[in-house]
Parts: sequence; structure tokens; C-alpha cells
Amino acid sequence: MLSDPTFLISITQNETHYLIALYIFLAVGGLMLVVAFFGCCGAFKESQWMLTSFFCCLLMVLVAELAAGAWAFQNSDKLDNVVRSAVKEAVQTQYGIIPTRTETLDAFQKHYKCCGAEGPNDWKSSAFNNVERPTPSIEISNQPSNYKVPETCCVPNISSEECKRATQMHLVASKTEDAHIFSDGCMDKVVKAIKENVKLICYVGAAIVAIELLTLILSLLLCCAIRRNDNYKH
Repeated sequence: MLSDPTFLISITQNETHYLIALYIFLAVGGLMLVVAFFGCCGAFKESQWMLTSFFCCLLMVLVAELAAGAWAFQNSDKLDNVVRSAVKEAVQTQYGIIPTRTETLDAFQKHYKCCGAEGPNDWKSSAFNNVERPTPSIEISNQPSNYKVPETCCVPNISSEECKRATQMHLVASKTEDAHIFSDGCMDKVVKAIKENVKLICYVGAAIVAIELLTLILSLLLCCAIRRNDNYKH
């Protein structure tokens, strides 16, 4: 996720917040490594204090995971609006300005065979066409009669010259669709893809929580068995 700026969920986040979240994930991964070390050594050496440390650390991680899961479930209804507004904002103001957003949108348009947020016409009022964000005014904003779309909007299996010509769009009275340009917007496709991935994450998360619960029980049983064995020896 740190090395690939086109990672699916990256477009829905502020870039700074996204990186902070990734570093937190890395820190949790490091904590889990320490926890696993205590568990292995405690079981191998039959050390009660190591097993107790393992149990306490794993319990804290499990509680944090359950709290994060509950928060995500509570706010799941907001996911649709967050993704849609993020894709729209990226097309309107960030493409061609922020390199990571440009790379992400290019990857999305190629992979999902789409163009713009809701369609190719989104690009006519974008920063990519040097159009500034509209400010409140009683005047109608002047939009270009001709505009361009990124080359990643081109359908596959056409020549570079055909693609270059197709990306030079023209505003006409009736809506026309160029056969060389994707006509669908990326918004709905990205929302669908993220929801499908969220389902997979939920299944994997539930499996991990189940394994952690089993591990807690086993570590507690082992710790009690070691204590009984020590009492028997004495």
C-alpha cells in the first residue's frame, strides 16, 4: 500500500491521513511480531510470565480490532458518498496536479474501462483543462468549447494516433459518444469494487478474530497447566 499509489482505497483518503494510517498498520504489525515472540518462547520454555504477557497483549489487540470493526460497521452507510465525492474531486481538481492522484485515476480508467467520474464530460470543467474551480457568481462560468480527456480514456486496441484524436473532445448540442473513448464513468465502478473488497476484508477479519480467540483460550489453558505442574513438583 505504501509502494503502490494506485491501491484501490487510496483515492478515498486525504494523502497525509492515508500515509499516517499505513504507518499505524506497520506499528501494529511490529507489535504482533513481539506478541508472537512472547507466545512462542512462553510455550517452548513453559514460562508463565511470557504466556501472561502474550495473553494480555493479544487481548488488547483483539479489543482494538473489535472496536475498529464496530466503528467501520457503524459508518458503512457513509462509504458510498465518501467514494463518490473523492472520485469527483480527483477528476475535477487533482488530476494532472497531484502525481499520485493522476497515477491512481489513470490506473482506474484503464482497469475499469471508464472515463471521468460520471462520464467523459466531467473533464471539460477540470483542472486538467486549465479550468479553475467555479466561485459563487451570478454570471455563467465560461467553459471551453473544446476540451481534452486523458489518453487512459481510450479503448484498447487502437493506434496512438487514433487515441490522440479521440481525446480532443468537442461540445455539441446533442450528446454523442465516441467509439474510441470509454463512455461510462468511474464513480459507480469504483464504489462497486470497494464494496466487494470490503466484503472480503470482513470475512478475513472474522477468521482472524476467531483464530485469536482460540489462541487466547489455548494460552490460558497452557498457563494453568504449567502452574498446576509447578505446584505438583513442589
